[in-house]
Amino acid sequence: MERNRMASDPAEWSQSVPEWLSLQQAALVYGISVDTLRRRIATGVLPASRIGARIIRVRAVDLDRVCRPIVVVQRAIHRRRA
Repeated sequence: MERNRMASDPAEWSQSVPEWLSLQQAALVYGISVDTLRRRIATGVLPASRIGARIIRVRAVDLDRVCRPIVVVQRAIHRRRA
């Protein structure tokens, strides 16, 4: 199963996604572009390994760390009295 099809249960992700992913696989699973992944690798935000001259692989755990969810905190809105 792919992550984008079962995004509601992160516990199942590690069981269904291989440890190492190609950039194309990672882009599909995480719903981001290959270019974004390449930029993150170039800036050092996302660790990657090169196999041979052309093949690049990223670890799923590194993608989980980089693509962490945003936590939204609700704040009370205080209005000024005129």
